[in-house]
Amino acid sequence: MRAIAPSQPWRALSWRALARSGVRAARLAIDALIPPSCPVCDSPVSAEGLICSACFPRFRPIVPPLCNACGLPLAVVELPSGPVLCPACASRRPLFGRARAVWLYGGAAKDLILRLKYADREDLALPIGRLMARAGEELLREANLLIPVPLHLRRLVARRYNQAALLARVVGRAFGVSVAVDALRRTRATPPLADLSREEREASLIDAFVVAPRWRGRIAGRRVVLIDDVLTSGATAEACTEALFAAGAASVDVLAAARTPPPRATAA
Repeated sequence: MRAIAPSQPWRALSWRALARSGVRAARLAIDALIPPSCPVCDSPVSAEGLICSACFPRFRPIVPPLCNACGLPLAVVELPSGPVLCPACASRRPLFGRARAVWLYGGAAKDLILRLKYADREDLALPIGRLMARAGEELLREANLLIPVPLHLRRLVARRYNQAALLARVVGRAFGVSVAVDALRRTRATPPLADLSREEREASLIDAFVVAPRWRGRIAGRRVVLIDDVLTSGATAEACTEALFAAGAASVDVLAAARTPPPRATAA
């Protein structure tokens, strides 16, 4: 009797199963050579990507209720129906629509992000970006373009990568949203903003960002989510938002790994 050849779908399925087996075997081999460690402190853990028991409580996740604009937690017991703004956003709403982040900046979140930025730990973009995708689901469901906050060329050459671009690629893959890593350009190296007042920050960022020539005309009508590692005062995000609106963006939201706590809160 003539043998019946397996159908193409089964053949494809068998190849996928083999590929998955190969990936699992490679992961086990890597774990045997390089035991998994906590991404924050390098202590041994049972599986890659896990946070150790000492570092885990040092994260301060941002959970509802949130300000609908800046995304900071609201210290209220009972919320009225509909979107709610914190006092700061009620008096002066940001240019961008909504901002969301995974953690308050400080403690283990700060340690993790600093390792991503300054310690050549590009691998940390994957777990951080996946958590950002969860935290920003509300924004990402409506988005059709992700744009990372750019580094000045001098800083990019020194660091060799833009951490915001790494995070944007991970978030984009998680939600199937296009990423334009070169859509925004930083026209000049701006001074560190940490010790400046809000007015000084805004002044230092005037015309600091422009849309790249090849993206002019391609942003019009797009719902953009701006990606960054840390959202501090929002001055950088607003300067980027202004440039994107000038290019015709329909809306601009912001998604970050962490954001600085409210003035009265203290970091862990």
